[in-house]
Amino acid sequence: MERKFKKNLLAKPKKLSTKILERKDISDDLWLIWIEKPKDFSFKAGQYCTIGTGNIERAYSIVSSPHEDTLELFVELVPPPEGNLTPLLWELSVGDIVSIRPRAKGLFVFKSKLKNQLMISTVTGIVPYVSILREYIHNNQNEHIFHVLQGASYINEFTYDGELTQLANTYSDFIKYIPTISRPNESENAGWNGATGRVNNLIADYIDQNNLTSEDTILYGCGHPEMIETVKDQFIPQGFQVEEERFWKEDD
Repeated sequence: MERKFKKNLLAKPKKLSTKILERKDISDDLWLIWIEKPKDFSFKAGQYCTIGTGNIERAYSIVSSPHEDTLELFVELVPPPEGNLTPLLWELSVGDIVSIRPRAKGLFVFKSKLKNQLMISTVTGIVPYVSILREYIHNNQNEHIFHVLQGASYINEFTYDGELTQLANTYSDFIKYIPTISRPNESENAGWNGATGRVNNLIADYIDQNNLTSEDTILYGCGHPEMIETVKDQFIPQGFQVEEERFWKEDD
């Protein structure tokens, strides 16, 4: 009893306070924020933090890699009644305070066992992959090949396509990036000359064209739950290991 009591006295607070340092609006329902990283806050690339305002909290995958000084988040506005937190976050500006849980969590992290890392995402699902790639490059690693496939309805939803394209050009021997638009005929996508179609419909051809096998390739799925289920249903029976993360309109 005494040992337990002492442990409770030393326990970290359930919530910390942190400040919004920067905000960048991407569209009418997508934006980036950078918040202070609390002292002693540590995480693995691909994990998530839990932030909130008032009594409402939500988990967000962290875009930043662990060596960075701030926590970068990519947020999608989910309007009421489904969304409770993001409408409140939407109203916040630089200098405003949000709460954050003192520990990052999550098992959706880099699995280094297999050489080929096939990362599939929709919109904000790209976040953990950006974190993993930033950390991988920071650590001067080059033993794996990253195949990053990202789907979106509109060009401006990619958000990190500039960074990922630059990484793919700079580290072309081990980073591949393929963005695809599911609505190529919409006026908002005028001028698009890249891949088209839903991202899950590109995977099988991509695997064949790059000679990927279940023995040397791990699949990751992050984003729309239907996309993740499709990937699992299609590739688990083929012997592929599929890791999944779900951060798509799960505002609670």
